[in-house]
Amino acid sequence: MLEMSGERFEELVAEALDTIPPELTRVMDNVAVFVEDEPPADDPELLGLYEGTPLTERGEWYAGVLPDRISVYRGPTLRYCATEDEVVAEVAVTVVHEVAHHFGIDDERLHELGWG
Repeated sequence: MLEMSGERFEELVAEALDTIPPELTRVMDNVAVFVEDEPPADDPELLGLYEGTPLTERGEWYAGVLPDRISVYRGPTLRYCATEDEVVAEVAVTVVHEVAHHFGIDDERLHELGWG
């Protein structure tokens, strides 16, 4: 498994978030991004996870709720990638993929767009 400090991995996630166009980040609402070492035990190969209510599904009822959560998982990403360059690329894809879920884009459409 590739070795990388938690701090370095967090930097890569922050850098990937910085590549999201400002016109999109301005409309992101009530979402927090976390870096975690491992995914839930029932899906040990999961690289990222979006949990929440996509912007496209929010209505008048959406108030006073906890933020949506995007998690990026360090362990499986490092096991999946052989080099730091691969980690950089995979983190970027994972971040875009999970942010897209926040905007209501499902896995099928992401695969069609090449972000699956």
